[in-house]
Amino acid sequence: MPWLQISVHTTQNHAEQVEAVLLQNGACSITLNDAADEPILEPAPGETPIWQNIIATGMFNNTEDQPRLLANIETALQHSDYRITSELLEDQNWVRSWMNDYHAMQFGERLWICPWHIDPPEPDAINLRLDPGLAFGTGTHPTTSLCLNWLDRHIQQQQSLLDFGCGSGVLAIAALLLGLEHADGVDIDPQALDASLANAEANQVEERLNLFSTERFSTECSQQQYDIVVANILSGPLVELAPMLARHTLPGGDIVLSGILAEQADSVINAYAPFFKMDAPIFMEDWMLLHGCRPG
Repeated sequence: MPWLQISVHTTQNHAEQVEAVLLQNGACSITLNDAADEPILEPAPGETPIWQNIIATGMFNNTEDQPRLLANIETALQHSDYRITSELLEDQNWVRSWMNDYHAMQFGERLWICPWHIDPPEPDAINLRLDPGLAFGTGTHPTTSLCLNWLDRHIQQQQSLLDFGCGSGVLAIAALLLGLEHADGVDIDPQALDASLANAEANQVEERLNLFSTERFSTECSQQQYDIVVANILSGPLVELAPMLARHTLPGGDIVLSGILAEQADSVINAYAPFFKMDAPIFMEDWMLLHGCRPG
């Protein structure tokens, strides 16, 4: 059975109205996507992030009455800022089609991330198995890639790592697979912590990974220090967190920061320079990684 896909290009202010109109007209599902390549990596506490320019896409199974359906949607949105496109899609195995877009990726010389539905291309390498459907980070974004490449180059015999804003846990798990002895992961989102635990169990490193909410970490681990502190979050929170992340870094330890656009470099470097000897940025596309060493 074919499906009718109706996409409404609109703005942040009209997103809820568009979503409601699509549902009222029989949409079986709705997805919201970024229409302008605007990065949103991690929301602030209590915040629901949404892009300024949005594509709301509804899937409909009543394809025979397409003209009436489009007319009803256009009438309901006549006072809104919008543009509508539609397309008939042939039925297929959507799960298999979606999974085919994901493949194994190599980071540095030792580390691969491999989705569960394919066999590792290098069975003798360090293979981190991950569900590509997770919404918290799979290595495909440049900010995560930068961190994974750094970990592959530098993890040797270090004892401990703090992954602040751990998401799927991919960075902490990668470090453990690369030879790290112990890692702690911290996130504001309980679902992220659940995803981190599931991934740690799937990769058999759960006994070496402790997971904390930000509140629990601040009370239970206030004096804990680590050989490596990594934070792949937005530049604003990175600047605010500089004193706290510095306190958790051992003398002689490393700070690894990502989630930073090139034009944001100076503000982040200035925030961490009082605590660390900062290296030159490492770039990937429009993003960058900053590394510093805390004087011993």
